[in-house]
Amino acid sequence: MPESPSVRDVLHAAVGAVGGAERPGQVAMAEAVAESLESGRHLLVQAGTGTGKSLGYLVPSLLHRKRVVVSTATLGLQHQLVQRDLPALVKGAHEVLGTTPSYAVVKGRSNYACLHRVREGVPDDQGTLVDVPEGTLGAEVLELREWAEELATQRGNGDGSHGDRESAPSHTDRAWRQVSVTHRECLGATRCPHAAECFVELAREAASTADVVVTNHALLAIDAIDGVPMLPDYDAVVVDEAHELAARVTQAATADLDPAIVERAARRGRPYTDGETDDLSDAGDALAAALAGVQPGRIDHVVDELHEALSRVRDAARACLSAFPREKAEVEGDAARQQAKAGLEEIRLVADRMASLRETEVLWMSDARGPVLHVAPIDVSGSLRDKLFEEKTVVLTSATLTVGGGFEPVAASVGLWRDDADRWTGLDVGSPFDYRRQGILYVARHLPPPGRDGITDAQLDEIADLLEAAGGRTLGLFSSRRAAEAAAEGVRTRLPGREILCQGEAHLSELTRRFAAEEETSLFGTLSLWQGIDLPGDTCRLVVIDRVPFPRPDDPLMSARQRLVEKRGGNGFMSVAASHAALLLAQGAGRLIRRTDDRGVVAILDPRIVTARYGSFLAASLPPLWRTTDRDAVLGALRRLDD
Repeated sequence: MPESPSVRDVLHAAVGAVGGAERPGQVAMAEAVAESLESGRHLLVQAGTGTGKSLGYLVPSLLHRKRVVVSTATLGLQHQLVQRDLPALVKGAHEVLGTTPSYAVVKGRSNYACLHRVREGVPDDQGTLVDVPEGTLGAEVLELREWAEELATQRGNGDGSHGDRESAPSHTDRAWRQVSVTHRECLGATRCPHAAECFVELAREAASTADVVVTNHALLAIDAIDGVPMLPDYDAVVVDEAHELAARVTQAATADLDPAIVERAARRGRPYTDGETDDLSDAGDALAAALAGVQPGRIDHVVDELHEALSRVRDAARACLSAFPREKAEVEGDAARQQAKAGLEEIRLVADRMASLRETEVLWMSDARGPVLHVAPIDVSGSLRDKLFEEKTVVLTSATLTVGGGFEPVAASVGLWRDDADRWTGLDVGSPFDYRRQGILYVARHLPPPGRDGITDAQLDEIADLLEAAGGRTLGLFSSRRAAEAAAEGVRTRLPGREILCQGEAHLSELTRRFAAEEETSLFGTLSLWQGIDLPGDTCRLVVIDRVPFPRPDDPLMSARQRLVEKRGGNGFMSVAASHAALLLAQGAGRLIRRTDDRGVVAILDPRIVTARYGSFLAASLPPLWRTTDRDAVLGALRRLDD
């Protein structure tokens, strides 16, 4: 590969290969990313919708002299990169450079079919196949097994996506668990009789020689922060959907424990531990008794009874592990034994973590389907700073990286603090859209501030009037499932001729397909619709947001973060709750304008955007649409668009 390849030339060829048009913001981004990779200075780059940011970072990544990891938050973006953008880029690079850069994708082990489990079956009583009529669990598992066996006769795609869940036949989560394993359950390449064909090992082999490796935030965190080698050596990382990084890293570090998990581990370990699991079963009963006296929510102090129960679970799990006989040659391929040990080790680690709760972690209990304990780090910024940003060059990018008009809140959430100004740069390359001409941001100032009683009749009347003026074509984004369902019911009553779809009434992919196909249909839903959904054109002319999406006051993790910020002398509300709401608002409002010819209105039914002291902070995070509180002007604009 040439020493100084032209980023612009390769970018131009790649854009042509995908049938797109080069944009000034995309060029500026590509050159800034190339400079960051070369200098080692971290970069935060906000690239608005329509910029073409994927190619903006992939081109300099492929041209970098050393391997670059690209991390995404969603499987949808990962699929787009591997199936569309990278193949076009490789083609364009070959035309310009005369060489062919390579890429690969690496996912967590449970995202790949396990040939040992496919051929030997599930080694305990959780997944016996009793019947196989069409449409049953057994039929799904048989289809997955046949698919995996057929793939095993092939060497692979070359990009590491061979045998992964995304390419599998349609299936449920329960069926997939019958053909996959976690990293703890895996026998390992040196002991598994099917290692030579293993899809995970093929993916790692492809990644070991690739110029760019695509992965996800959770796997990046396990590799960089936990020190578990999941990725090949790399020089730099590009984090797309970077506004999700801290949340995904936190999610990856969150662990759960409940009496059912303890009992399952005891049952699986019983054949190997010569009666030691009886103590573990008793410890699980003690945990159930202790949790009966705990209220759902954050647990600031582990009371004696709960602490004793957790300690008993930890000690009993440790004793079970010690009771396992030393491994002999005849049991080295015993998957049931491996799974039993993995379950016991997981319980030991989690119970110990909960029993010796540190001030940097938060413990809470949920009770939706029986009591479950959860533990998570309150703040992952220090870990990211020490284990990732100190070791690698990092480029963070997203369509929404500025909060309150600046990069500092997101930078701080990942460990880049104010006194690090010489270590990172923030760049906003803008968007090709003319937001002020294409859309209106309407704040319903005349409505009362939202209360705790759910959506009001005044809000329902407002939604119905706006939706009718728009001729349907409305995406309703609500702060809770209950609010979305109440809004759908209320608007159906007020506008019986309008088709209103609501999240939960069918699979989300089916609802979004219908919303896109039927122009006058509207779709109401919650968090999964606030980001990631792409609905250009006449499908969506109106986005309704019922309220500022502050986290719930009783959210254990968010409330613990606010308290930690305040303990350090900061403003917990602005640093945590307001920043969280600002990012979600920006994501939600971003659903409206997806192409240069899109037109429409974002309507926020919460007057606090213009009346509260923090309103300007929230508004500064929103796209620069033309802004008004004039209801009649907005209704008139929607009617003209409908006509």
